[in-house]
Amino acid sequence: MEAPQQLIFVDFEFTMPEGKANPRGFYPEIIEVGIVSVINQTAHRQFSSYVRPVQFPFLTNRCKSFLNISQSQVNSGISFLDLIAILKDFGNYPNTTVITWGNMDMKVLRQNCLKNNVEFPFHAKFRDLSMEYKKFFGDRNQTGLWKAVEEYGKKGTGRHHCALDDALTTYNIYNLVENDKRYLQKPAPPTIGDRIDFSKVMNKFAT
Repeated sequence: MEAPQQLIFVDFEFTMPEGKANPRGFYPEIIEVGIVSVINQTAHRQFSSYVRPVQFPFLTNRCKSFLNISQSQVNSGISFLDLIAILKDFGNYPNTTVITWGNMDMKVLRQNCLKNNVEFPFHAKFRDLSMEYKKFFGDRNQTGLWKAVEEYGKKGTGRHHCALDDALTTYNIYNLVENDKRYLQKPAPPTIGDRIDFSKVMNKFAT
């Protein structure tokens, strides 16, 4: 019997350079992680932590201001290797799909693994919910996470650019979109022509 599907909603926050010009060798590093595991359409477990960057350990003022994050918070976080071990543990399930809002999270994770000579932790299917949202509603451009929530007349969970809150908000949008898909797939109610065999009716009146 096939194991139930696990959906993992993942969100990362990254380091940023001070200005538009990147310093020599700079690349975005993960400094916060939020994960929500869902099995059988029920939230199974979640995880949240700050992560210490390796190559550029000191946050820029722009990064601290944009993410509302402090150097001490990041300094108290887990190591990148600890993060990889946790992601592996979440992904260690036979039927798993990783869902993100946009492709940047997995792109940066792959780059961080490459820079640290660490194996990519997931062997799973991947879904970019922002692209699904774009196609579903026929939008020209990709919609930001919290704008998408507002378009549904809802509010995001907690605080934007907090990794766990964004992962939970992605999970909420997933449910909203899936419900809309199911609604649109419902068969149309039968018409009177579907209910009545008019050939029998005409034969009855002809006799």
